[in-house]
Amino acid sequence: MAVRDVQETENTDLRRVISRPMLTFFILGDILGAGIYSLTGEVGADTGGAIWAGFLVAFVLAFLTAFAYLELVTKYPQAAGAALYVDRAFGLHFLSFLVTFAVMASGVTSASFAASRVGGRYFEGLTGVSDPPMALIGAIAILLVAAVNLWGVAECVRVNIAITCVEVAGLLFVIGVGAWVLMSGDGNPGQAFEFAGSGFGMVTGVLAGAATAFYAFLGFEDAVNMAEETKEPHRTFPPALVTGVVGAVIIYLLVAFTAAMTVPLDVLTESSGPLLEVVKAGAPNLDTGEIFSAVSIISVSNTMLINMLMASRLLYGMSKRGVLPAPFSRLTRRRTPWVAIAVTTALSLVLLFTVDDLSDLSDTTVLLLVGVFLLVNVAALVLRRDRVEHEHFRAPAAALVAGAVISFVFLLPIGREAGIYLLALWLLLGGVALWLITKALGFSRRT
Repeated sequence: MAVRDVQETENTDLRRVISRPMLTFFILGDILGAGIYSLTGEVGADTGGAIWAGFLVAFVLAFLTAFAYLELVTKYPQAAGAALYVDRAFGLHFLSFLVTFAVMASGVTSASFAASRVGGRYFEGLTGVSDPPMALIGAIAILLVAAVNLWGVAECVRVNIAITCVEVAGLLFVIGVGAWVLMSGDGNPGQAFEFAGSGFGMVTGVLAGAATAFYAFLGFEDAVNMAEETKEPHRTFPPALVTGVVGAVIIYLLVAFTAAMTVPLDVLTESSGPLLEVVKAGAPNLDTGEIFSAVSIISVSNTMLINMLMASRLLYGMSKRGVLPAPFSRLTRRRTPWVAIAVTTALSLVLLFTVDDLSDLSDTTVLLLVGVFLLVNVAALVLRRDRVEHEHFRAPAAALVAGAVISFVFLLPIGREAGIYLLALWLLLGGVALWLITKALGFSRRT
């Protein structure tokens, strides 16, 4: 069993082109995207001015779950990520299929949410067009992302590196604006320490804010689907993933403090481009609104790119294992999974034009992935009995247990509307329908 595992980790039809620096930027670029640029105000609506508290609690869940992914991706460095781990741990074809669909759906919902923000407040700030057609602009952005995805993984990662530099520059500019406001004696530093409610109400507010803020940390789990395109994954993933997640939370906390101290809370909570409000409030005499809006659109688009890249590789990986039909593993001459890319792009467009409240897509993404994280943490514990001959990361058992418990808590209806659960249910029912179809057509696990 162990010898076969080693052979599986070495053989791949994909190109191993991703180095440690490239993977670090890939993870950091995926995390630093639509979440922080779009949801800072929504987090504040739950937590009050203490926006940083929601991001900090969300970081704890992300960091704990990252341990499970680190152990599993270095133990089984193959495309398919969470679906592969659940498949190995429990051996239930239906559960593996449903996890595959849930992770893929989370990537699509995340990309659709990001696409909606491309045509929101930031587009207005760039062009001056009031009430822009969000869905139409988002659809154009999704199609452009699909074209880059078809171009090739190396090209995607290089684009990601360039965009990540833009993202970081934009966030550092926001932090700099906040520092200037404070040094000028303006702003309201006390607002950053004002919690919504008190006692139990304050706790539930922070948890609700963390549930929203958790979307901003999604990205580390996308990277494991690139394992077959990463050089020496058992050595590359641990430092790259930890650097990406820790770097992101440091930037997030600084941005959260900046936003809360610079802009009135009611302005933040009503805006689909909250960081633009920070720039306009903190530097009203500088002609930077258009430039920062462009930076924000580029940053949000990066979330779309990496989520669609992940979703297509996930379908490819599970097709190779026989959990999904064989056409999903078909490659172009540039060795990119074109059928998987086409399907995920089509699903993202459907969501963009059919969901009434596009802001629900971020919460749906979190709900789907938190359920997956619960299974991944449990799978990591179960797979401790499966020995492999190659070197791999071993997570503390306490971190895996804590990750599972916190994931379960985050699944509870704290601060979420019933519509979020209904949308997630409809997506999962779509997965069940697809499973029944593939089973009826005779697809089975490959040996």
